[in-house]
Amino acid sequence: MRLRNKPWASDKLREHPQYVVWEDDNVKGNWQKHFQQNQPIHLEVGSGKGRFMIEMAKAHPDINYIAMELQTSVVISILEAQIEEDLPNLMILHGHGGDLDEYFEKAEVSQVYLNFSDPWPKTRHEKRRLTSPKFLTQYENILPDAGEIHFKTDNMGLFEYSLSSMSKYGMYFKQVWLDLHHSDFEGNIMTEYEEKFSAKGQPIYRLEAVFRNNNEIQI
Repeated sequence: MRLRNKPWASDKLREHPQYVVWEDDNVKGNWQKHFQQNQPIHLEVGSGKGRFMIEMAKAHPDINYIAMELQTSVVISILEAQIEEDLPNLMILHGHGGDLDEYFEKAEVSQVYLNFSDPWPKTRHEKRRLTSPKFLTQYENILPDAGEIHFKTDNMGLFEYSLSSMSKYGMYFKQVWLDLHHSDFEGNIMTEYEEKFSAKGQPIYRLEAVFRNNNEIQI
């Protein structure tokens, strides 16, 4: 999908430092200072227009949320929604998901969400997939031992790849859903893409994967 250029977007983002953190800001180890309450931090990598994180922040005021997105023309949509909602437990990070250990200390983030990531179907683009070993290492670097990744997609190929990639990395799965919307899962909050794909009758795949605790005995 081609994004419309919004030359004014950067200036508007800079006007709202109470909501937006940039990749060049010194935030590593200091994230709790950006929230009103000191509480667990959950991060979404690739937030798109931000619907998921806006609704999660509203539904769970006891958790601090960070919506991370690289595309300036998309980040502006998250900002506009946050200006309207003014949620004290939501911040926006304008940055790249491949640089997470530059933004966060170890265990500074309690949980990571990956929703409807670009599948990058060509083999030569494997390293760009957000569930490739390259990115899994980034998540492990910022999560505590036994930290979790919650992943949703409509793309069967990406889902199968992610199951394999995470398993080979040494992660284990708390649960896997092959048709989320026809399961007994409660509290699901849909993204913009999820609503679109689900309306077409496409199954939504979901998993919860856990990094093994360093103190666990490997079998």
